[in-house]
Amino acid sequence: MHDIRAIRETPELYEKAWAAKGSSGQVAAILDLDTRLRAAQTAAQAAQAERNEVSKKIGQAKAQKNEAEAQALMARVEALKADFANHAEMERLAGESLKKILEAMPNIPAPDVPQGADEHDNVEVRRWGEPVAIASPKDHVDLGEASGLLDFEAAARMSGARFTVLKGQLARLERAIGQFMLDLQTREHGYLEVSPPLLVNDAAAYGTDKLPKFADDLFQTTDGRWLIPTAEVPLTSLVMGQIVAEEELPMRMTALTPCFRSEAGASGRDTRGMIRQHQFYKVELVSITAPEQSADEHERMVGCAEAVLKRLELPYRTMLLCTGDMGFGARKTYDLEVWLPSQGKYREISSCSNCGDFQARRMDARAKKAGEKGTRYVHTLNGSGLAVGRTLVAVMENYQDEGGRIAIPQALHPYMPGVTHIGGEA
Repeated sequence: MHDIRAIRETPELYEKAWAAKGSSGQVAAILDLDTRLRAAQTAAQAAQAERNEVSKKIGQAKAQKNEAEAQALMARVEALKADFANHAEMERLAGESLKKILEAMPNIPAPDVPQGADEHDNVEVRRWGEPVAIASPKDHVDLGEASGLLDFEAAARMSGARFTVLKGQLARLERAIGQFMLDLQTREHGYLEVSPPLLVNDAAAYGTDKLPKFADDLFQTTDGRWLIPTAEVPLTSLVMGQIVAEEELPMRMTALTPCFRSEAGASGRDTRGMIRQHQFYKVELVSITAPEQSADEHERMVGCAEAVLKRLELPYRTMLLCTGDMGFGARKTYDLEVWLPSQGKYREISSCSNCGDFQARRMDARAKKAGEKGTRYVHTLNGSGLAVGRTLVAVMENYQDEGGRIAIPQALHPYMPGVTHIGGEA
């Protein structure tokens, strides 16, 4: 959500910023509704004030036995009551229309975000690691199916497309990856482990900008709850409607959860394999900060996500997303892209975003300094640390040998004691 006062004071900034995200042309409508809303509020307040004043005079007229004056005053009160109701209705309608437009407008990019239309305009910030030369690399689907550890047909029979069954040591490897990520973020990077609900209400989904715009991308239960698309939703919602002490910021939280996405807009994309699934595991990182902390916290979060890839010795690159490729709620976003030998290119494995106060305004999350009366909105940040399924894909493909066996990365040996390789021809 946006600060209407800021739009009122700097309309050109918002027009330009929204145009950069492909959502131009709304500033004039927003300002018109804002003007109508404030005019209706002023008129309603004036009608109420006059009604209160006239009501006092009725008693005075009756005390003086001036019935004619009392009747005239009562008639005026009724007229003012009707005026107040009319202005209040105009205020309600203008307020609802304004809220509807504002909640559909994306966050504005930070000043240092590069201008651009799509992923081709993203800027590479750095690379780490050199892709290993693999003669005729197999993709993860062929590797998993050849060993009998990956079964897409069984998943399709019971659940449909975009689901996967992992078996045996491959299922164990997936579990090991998730546990390794969680331990790294909690033991070394200071994140608090949280086990949150996997179902949330409208308020939580709205506060984290998933509703109303992205309802089609979510799964909803028959009682109106939503399956989480990422643990960002419940973790960030821990401060929904709360006033936290600024002295306790930044708050850093992490969770390893299943995630559920309908992939409504992904028809025909990544239909093969585990890259884009309806259900997958992910370790999520969430930070709640004071406004002046969020930029540094963002860089720190990216480093925490990169640490996973470095420990697993997976080549990757870090990309700063351009204005046209950022998510709806993001003010600034870095993507981590891991090298996939079968595709001969880098693919997204993590997205780390600073949302500024965009989500905090939607969920009314504030901070207060000790000894001060006022509060201010917190800043929220979220990132993948990492997507477990995509990390599994990257490990399978980067650690394969000519016989289809997959070596276990050194960092995962404590989580799979005694196991150095899995897979190969079944």
